[in-house]
Amino acid sequence: METALSKALVVFSERGYHGASLAELRAAMKLATGSLYKAFADKNAIFLATLDYYIARRDRQLRERLDAKHSGRDKLEALLQFYAESASDSEGRRGCLVVTSATELAILDTEAAAKVRNSLRRVETLLRDLIRLGQADGSIRPDLDAEVAAGALFCVIQGLRVVGKTGRTKSEMMTVAKQASALFA
Repeated sequence: METALSKALVVFSERGYHGASLAELRAAMKLATGSLYKAFADKNAIFLATLDYYIARRDRQLRERLDAKHSGRDKLEALLQFYAESASDSEGRRGCLVVTSATELAILDTEAAAKVRNSLRRVETLLRDLIRLGQADGSIRPDLDAEVAAGALFCVIQGLRVVGKTGRTKSEMMTVAKQASALFA
């Protein structure tokens, strides 16, 4: 099922929920119509499963990056690099399913909207926690308001994901991440 969800992820990321048709999803997932409906009740069920798959995969990838670092600042820089890399080249042009879904939030069902909001909230909370960790270990300036700085960085990260859809290079996105990191020096 993971392979099928990874294929659905490409369709939903590129086209959004409303732009993705069941026929496109079925073809991408390489499932016969009967198999598709056995596994998923409808397009919304495919979307919710894909969203869960994507969020879990991205969280795992980010955790691996952060766990390899020690100071709050190093972890914050790793997070910024992670998002800059994700926002560049072919992956960046495809886009982030959470960001794509956030732009459709008003028309998503309640469950999908809650999943998107929770995912975004977790990222902003992680940013705040990393800033506070850096302040505690001395790697980030103590005079920063962690809540405000996390909100600003959150907007930078989401902006990276949106701008990434225009085909920015990894070098361009890494420059933005480096500049954002300099705010904490």
